Amino acid sequence: MDPLVPRAEPTPVPVREGPAVRVIDRVSEITGQAVLWLVGVMVFVGAFNAVARYVTRWTGANLSSNAYIEAQWYLFSIVFLLGAAYALKHDAHVRVDVFYGRLSPRGKAWVDLLGTVLFLVPFCIFMLIVSWPSVAASWRVREVSPDPGGLPRYPIKAVILLAFALLLAQGVAEALKRVRVLRGEAAVPRAEPDPRSGA
Repeated sequence: MDPLVPRAEPTPVPVREGPAVRVIDRVSEITGQAVLWLVGVMVFVGAFNAVARYVTRWTGANLSSNAYIEAQWYLFSIVFLLGAAYALKHDAHVRVDVFYGRLSPRGKAWVDLLGTVLFLVPFCIFMLIVSWPSVAASWRVREVSPDPGGLPRYPIKAVILLAFALLLAQGVAEALKRVRVLRGEAAVPRAEPDPRSGA
């Protein structure tokens, strides 16, 4: 065999994902689709706040409130936090693709697996541990906004725990998928194009 000719990768034997991975993928997909709808709501609220400020300045009629302003950044926080697991499932997180793109499928699987096990999973666990006391204290006292007419703070803080729990679960699912690749049971998962993007 000519050593200069790259060795062909063996054709993976199709094996259906385990039930745990399928459930995690489904939860991330449903959450991501819900977040996509919230993006539209967030844009509408932001546009309303911008218009309300100008109308208030011109007419003196106060159309905006702290509740509307806080609702805008609450929605942004929800989209950012709950969209993380969905983005991980679709391989949409930012990646420094200097060496990764040149790796073989098995090399990519190893990089993904080690990155998930050594960095993503510990980071999610760390964030859950350090966030829990603050979230629990906020719920205990039913924390509210310090600004008059603002929204309650404790529900949005709970989203932090939910987001990292979902990201942790999806990270475990992605690690299991990479194990299947290394065992020759599947190909490296590719980013799935969004049908609405026209790609």
